[in-house]
Amino acid sequence: MRARLVVFPIKGRKWCFSRSVDPFAAQTPSGVTPTTVRGLWKKLSSESKPINANAELLVDFISDKMNKAWTGLEKAPEGSMKNKIHGLGLKLLARVKPSEIFLKSISKEVTSIQVSYPPSLDPRLVRRRLRHIAMSGTILHKKYLIGSVTLLPLTSAFMVLPLPNIPFFWVLFRTYSHWRALQGSEQLLKLLPNQTDDADERNNNKKKPQSPTCVLLPSEELCKLLGEASEEGLSEETIVEICKLFHLNKIDVLKYRNLV
Repeated sequence: MRARLVVFPIKGRKWCFSRSVDPFAAQTPSGVTPTTVRGLWKKLSSESKPINANAELLVDFISDKMNKAWTGLEKAPEGSMKNKIHGLGLKLLARVKPSEIFLKSISKEVTSIQVSYPPSLDPRLVRRRLRHIAMSGTILHKKYLIGSVTLLPLTSAFMVLPLPNIPFFWVLFRTYSHWRALQGSEQLLKLLPNQTDDADERNNNKKKPQSPTCVLLPSEELCKLLGEASEEGLSEETIVEICKLFHLNKIDVLKYRNLV
């Protein structure tokens, strides 16, 4: 599967890294992840798979349950306890860094990437920036994953209270999120050309064929929209136009501009 990535400066030296949303992805059920604990156990015990594959299946099962629970909170009546918990969850999610969201979007099913960027940028710099965010992700999210896993037993102690164990479910979500971001970082590194490719291209002073797993495509439409940028960064109207053109998530893109 090929993923379309969009890279562009959004405010000063800050760049935005985002993946185009596939409008048909949510409409195509995978049918792989079991929906019940019994089905999960049967799948884990009946098929001889590596430990990593079984761990993936378990994480997907937990993720599916969390998504369904979140949908239930979202549909809760106004003013109810579930509605208040949903509002708190939205505030916590707003603190998640956009780079983490971007890395989570690079799933193991992605076998190649197509990168759209303004032609005013050097393609070698675009590749280096992508490699940097991927390499940083492998270090940071591995560290945060270990920290989140360590906190899970501690927060589970709050289960004895008659209130919803928000700390436990938040740490559980962060564990899952760091797991996916770490996987996305490693997958993105596999798809990007090696640093030696940039050095060879610069030394030979000629354009080499692009890697089959990473195709860089300059976008004139994106360049025209970026021409309206000011010192304070792209305006929200410009960001909305870019998101419409490339099918990006506006909330995630705005996070890049508002980063301190």
